[in-house]
Amino acid sequence: MTPARLTTVASLIAPLLVLTACGGSGQDKSETAQTSADAGTSASPAPGNAQAAADAPAAFAVCRSCHAVEPGRNGVGPSLFGIVGTKAGDVPGYNFSPALKASGVTWDRQSLDTWLQGPMKMVPGTKMVIGVPDPKKRQDVIDYLESLK
Repeated sequence: MTPARLTTVASLIAPLLVLTACGGSGQDKSETAQTSADAGTSASPAPGNAQAAADAPAAFAVCRSCHAVEPGRNGVGPSLFGIVGTKAGDVPGYNFSPALKASGVTWDRQSLDTWLQGPMKMVPGTKMVIGVPDPKKRQDVIDYLESLK
């Protein structure tokens, strides 16, 4: 295969690998697909959380593709409701990677900032592969996560 053709094939496969590498919650495929589809819709958030969901910054759009903000609503990634102040790997009903469960991380502003810069750099072996390279966007996401209570 020529280098040009190899590059073309790689560019077609790369997005699929990113989606696959986002992880999984241990649900069967049909359940995961439905939960993920629901997470991206305008389904009503939990009572008392409507304003927080409406206040999501634009930078959170990439997060919402895998994460819900409603309590107990895991998708490809765990629900992020109330995540600040908790231990990594401690969202009920989500199948975390062994690496994240064993990390000992507590989610605060500093750990979230480091995590969002490069999840796989912070915790090698984690399922999350997508970061937020822009410092301002990271701060917007962290501010928003702090509001989810």
